[in-house]
Amino acid sequence: MPGMRRREFIAGLGGVVAMPSNNARAQAIPVIGILHSQSPDGFESRLRAFRQGLKEVGFVEGENVTIEYAWAENQVDRLPVLAAGLARRQVAAIVAFAPAAALAAKGATSSIPIVFGVPDDPVRLGLVASLARPGGNITGFNFFLLEVTAKRLELLREMVPTAVRIAVLVNPSNAGDAEPALKQVGVAAQAMGLQLRILNASNSAEINAAFATFERERPDALFVAADPMFTARRVQMTHLATRHAIPAAYSSRDHVDAGGLMSYGTNVPDTWRQAGVYTGRILKGTKPADLPVVQATRFELVINHQAARLIGLTVPQSLLTSADEVIE
Repeated sequence: MPGMRRREFIAGLGGVVAMPSNNARAQAIPVIGILHSQSPDGFESRLRAFRQGLKEVGFVEGENVTIEYAWAENQVDRLPVLAAGLARRQVAAIVAFAPAAALAAKGATSSIPIVFGVPDDPVRLGLVASLARPGGNITGFNFFLLEVTAKRLELLREMVPTAVRIAVLVNPSNAGDAEPALKQVGVAAQAMGLQLRILNASNSAEINAAFATFERERPDALFVAADPMFTARRVQMTHLATRHAIPAAYSSRDHVDAGGLMSYGTNVPDTWRQAGVYTGRILKGTKPADLPVVQATRFELVINHQAARLIGLTVPQSLLTSADEVIE
């Protein structure tokens, strides 16, 4: 019996020794970490676009690549901790959208490849040394949401030619986007002779409170700054704008598709798709330093004609003619 137990014990050890080969095969599947300041709610189309980009390079989630999601749930101060967790996990690449997430990823690792998507100049943000030669372990995309702030304000004024008092909604908890947006919209408003009223909102309740002020002090129009939280809350925001009959301009067509009046900016979901392509190329061995930062070159004006009718607004023919897409 003692000899038999010893043989059984040795056989058991053999079974344990055999297991690592399976684990090794599992570990051969690369893991991508996605770092974002928001929750996954409202980002389904962008995540689909990212997966599509991966697929174009030969990677399919659940088959030959795994994606680990690190959502800060609108708590920007959590991003460095989440980024550090992905770095400890030794993921094959980190994808970070928005300046706060990209800077957190860069602060967490100098070796793991990082692909960012930001709405502002990544050189000014301190993410890369130059666009053509980003250097180090990081590259990505600038989708120019902040650089076209003045143009978007001009289009809102063209939509509402009599507008003088403009409410500007920003998310103060995301200073990386809010501060430059306020600076640019302020300069543009001064040149156009517009009066601005700044409203702050960092969560759903504060969005409701901001719109509630329109019952006391009604602005002529609303300018919504580019912000991931506002994108995630787009249904709420467009519903409130319709209820209060406020003409509003947004940074991305996500809001217009959700019932908003107008947007001007780049096709952000396509930027996510391109980020998927870049990430796939990195998984295949390309170094981030050899992938130049891509800057958006195409901007689209999208108008929801039905939304205009719901608030009793007549869209100028000039805008209908120049729009890239009019949703009827």
